[in-house]
Amino acid sequence: MKRLLFTTAAALAVCGAPALAQDKEETFGGAKGADLSIEAMEPDGSPVTLGRAGEYPADIARYLLASGPGAANLSPDGETIAFSWDVTGQPELWVMPASGGVPKQMTFQTGVRAPVWTPDGSALFYSADRDGNEQPGYFALSADGSTETEILPAKRGDFRIFGDFAQDGSFIYASTARGTGVFDIYRGTMDGSSEMIFQSELGHAARSISPDGQYAIVTETVGEDGDNLYLLNLASKEMTTISKPPVKERASHTLGGFEWMPNSSGFYFSTNRDREFGTLSFYGVEDGTFARVFETDSDVEGLELCGPGAGGSYLFWTENRDGFDALRGWHTVEKRSIEMPDLPEGKYSLDCEGDADPRLLVRVNGWQTPGELWMVDPVEGNAEKVFAANLAGLDPERLIRPRVVRYKARDGVELQGLLYLPQGAGTGDDAPPVVFSVHGGPSAQSQATFDAVAQYHAARGVAVFEPNVRGSTGLGRTYSTLDDRENRLDSVRDLVDLKNALAADGVIDGDRAAVMGGSYGGYMVNAVLAEYPGEFVAGVSLFGVADWVTALEIASPALKAADRIEYGDITEERWREFYKVNSPIRKADQITVPVLYSHGVKDPRIDIYETEVMVKTLRANGVEAPFVRIPDEGHGWRKLSNQLFYYRKQAEFLEEQLGIARSE
Repeated sequence: MKRLLFTTAAALAVCGAPALAQDKEETFGGAKGADLSIEAMEPDGSPVTLGRAGEYPADIARYLLASGPGAANLSPDGETIAFSWDVTGQPELWVMPASGGVPKQMTFQTGVRAPVWTPDGSALFYSADRDGNEQPGYFALSADGSTETEILPAKRGDFRIFGDFAQDGSFIYASTARGTGVFDIYRGTMDGSSEMIFQSELGHAARSISPDGQYAIVTETVGEDGDNLYLLNLASKEMTTISKPPVKERASHTLGGFEWMPNSSGFYFSTNRDREFGTLSFYGVEDGTFARVFETDSDVEGLELCGPGAGGSYLFWTENRDGFDALRGWHTVEKRSIEMPDLPEGKYSLDCEGDADPRLLVRVNGWQTPGELWMVDPVEGNAEKVFAANLAGLDPERLIRPRVVRYKARDGVELQGLLYLPQGAGTGDDAPPVVFSVHGGPSAQSQATFDAVAQYHAARGVAVFEPNVRGSTGLGRTYSTLDDRENRLDSVRDLVDLKNALAADGVIDGDRAAVMGGSYGGYMVNAVLAEYPGEFVAGVSLFGVADWVTALEIASPALKAADRIEYGDITEERWREFYKVNSPIRKADQITVPVLYSHGVKDPRIDIYETEVMVKTLRANGVEAPFVRIPDEGHGWRKLSNQLFYYRKQAEFLEEQLGIARSE
């Protein structure tokens, strides 16, 4: 989130007859336009005052301006790091020497996603969409930045998921180009040609190509937290099933990515099939079986294999423990653990390249840093920070480490979450007010990454609790299924149980509790305020669902494949009847507290109608419902100017509702 210091005051839309504001071409995934007759605030580019560095409590803009690298990858020779970074105001592609040095900006005004090196290291491949519409074009940029080529132009209705490069420079990806809203598998070349190699019925994605170019690993979505695993012969186009458990026993095989042996004899991956947590496993292509390499009591993630020999010598991964990562290493030849250096707490992203002299890149995003890049020597086990985060004048010692807490729900299920308590917070009658910040998904997880909003509120004396209600991932395979279909409202009830447990322990003021969330978290805000009136004094719902019937009918292709398992098939009358009763809009008359709403006009995942109908309904009922509408965003805020505008409005709203006096 980051830089460019311009942002905003409210601009009220003119009331009158309904009007739609949207590019007529952008009609996929439900993004059909905004109702401009609804009074709303929109960013207008006004400047923002930051206050002085070192002043506390600091302005929220400083927390938003704290920045570090996004997705990062090493060149095949291990000499250059390519990464995304939004220091200019939106994500762009940058490169820097792996030994350290000054980063060089490579793209301009693109909103680039994660960069991928071509196999020979001569170019960087990236995707970029238009204002968050999730229908990207594919591009290639020469390693020196002098030449940029459009490989596959963006196409209306073509949602794409990049897979991997083959050694010959061709690549595989999933696409909805056939026009049926289904992800098929395609093979493309750098000259812009493309052909379908596997036709799907719902949601298949190509993940990785074997070094010899013979096979591609393919997954099929089974709910948000599960998938089936296949091997696609790229010559014969024959698909072989590796793992396809019954739907009731669905499992994930993609927790750690896929790492092929250099001789293509098999690959490492992480799966929680027949167990609670993803364990390090190996699949042998010749005998068609897989074996478990390590048993763990937490999810194995972020696998990386590198080093000399036909099987590679160094295997690295992370273990997700309550949202904090631990870095692990294993010498595959000598069958021994590799001692890893201490790194800042948080979540780690890994990339290891090189044969004779392998190098391991670790990107750290943690509660005390918005992003750092570290180079680790796999042989010596030492580490060097080559890119430091910019904290925008904030004192890292003032940042709050989240505390892991666990409480039992009323039905006995153990719930978990991360609690940010202000420094010197009291207890009992002196306990601080709290904001519940609910993650999306629903199969996501609150983790110990840098959270600008949580840190801002904690510095202002407000506790922030990030719950992992049932249905969240990272806490076991069974736990992630406990909110499926008819059990949807059990996870909503968890918010109330957690609030009451925290209040009973005296760590928060349960009478001054607000709830906020985005996407599925926005639905949770709508739902808990409607189902349990009086439990929270205010809500903040960002691009959330109001009516599951309409939301599931027009969900984007990226969601449809998972929705049938998670929510039920909305084409069946039983589920239509279920959600006609159990959607927030059906009980909106029970919402009596102020709610701040927001939505991007180009959102392809949840149509802006879902927010508009809540705003109109609450206002008609005499309930305060301010609305922030952002014309040039999709599902979330990518642009710094929009972030600075929106989060200032959100902070002002929450502090007013919780009775927090603002400093001048």
